[in-house]
Amino acid sequence: METFAFDALGTRFEVRTKGQLDDGTGRELLRETQRFDWVWSRFRPDSLVAQMRANGGRWDMPSESADLARLYARLYRVTRGAINPWIGSSLERLGYGPHYELVPTGAPEPAPLWDDDHMWEGTAVVLARPAVLDIGAAGKGLLVDRLGGILDDAGHDAYVVDGSGDILHSGTEPIRAALEHPYDPEEAIGIVELAQGALCASAGNRRAWGDGFHHLLDARTGSPVRSVVATWAMAHDAMTADALATALFVAPGSVLTAEFPEADPQWLQVFSDGHAEGSQVFLEGLFS
Repeated sequence: METFAFDALGTRFEVRTKGQLDDGTGRELLRETQRFDWVWSRFRPDSLVAQMRANGGRWDMPSESADLARLYARLYRVTRGAINPWIGSSLERLGYGPHYELVPTGAPEPAPLWDDDHMWEGTAVVLARPAVLDIGAAGKGLLVDRLGGILDDAGHDAYVVDGSGDILHSGTEPIRAALEHPYDPEEAIGIVELAQGALCASAGNRRAWGDGFHHLLDARTGSPVRSVVATWAMAHDAMTADALATALFVAPGSVLTAEFPEADPQWLQVFSDGHAEGSQVFLEGLFS
C-alpha cells in the first residue's frame, strides 16, 4: 500500500491506500488536518478553543461540532459526569497545558459541571465565563473519520487511516493489529482482527508525567483513573471507537455497549491487577 505520513494533533498520522494517492487528495488531507487543529486544539494560542479559554461568550463552531456535542452529551449522561468536555481546566491544573509544563499547580480539581454556565448544543457554545473545552476523548477519532471521508470522495475503497493507534480501515481484506502492552510499548498482550470499521485504544502510559499523573481523568474528581490501565474499542466509526476507548476507563463495557448499539461496539478493558474483561473478539486474541 502507498503511505502518506504527516504530523497532526501532536502525534503521527499515516494514510495508507491501495491505489495511488494523487497530490490534490494529499493536499486536501493536510488542509483538513490544519483546519481541524486550528478549531479544536487547546495547545495552540490562536485556536478557537484557546480564545474560549481567554474570553468566554458565544462561539459559533463548524459543522462537526454538532456530532461531537451529541456524542459528549451521551457520554456525560451514561458515565454520570465522568466524561465531560470541560475537563480541560482539570488537565491544565495537573500540568497538561498548552506549554506541556507537566508540573501540577495544585491538587486535582473536578471539571466544571455541564450546566447553564457551560452550554454546548449543535454548533453553538455559550459560556457565562471562560472555560477550557477539551475534545480529547473523541477528537482524534473524529479527524480520522474526516480524513477517511476525503479518501472516500476521491474514490479510494481500500485504505487505512492511522492516527497513532486510532485506526479506520476500509476494504474487503481484514487487517491484524497488535494490542500494546500497557507497561511496555515494545511488547503486545494480544492481536485483534479489524474488518471494515475502526479500532481505537487508550492507555495511561501514552501521556504520563510526574508522580503517577496521566491524561485519563475522572472529571468528577479531576484525578487520573488508577483501576484501569488500558482499553480498546471497535466500532463502525473512529469517533465513536475513540470515545468508547476513553469512556472504558470510567464505565463498564456492558453499560457503554448498551448505550451505543448502533455502532456495534466491541471492547476490552485491562485492569491494574492484571485481569481483563471484554468482548469475545478481543478476549480470544489475548496471549496466554
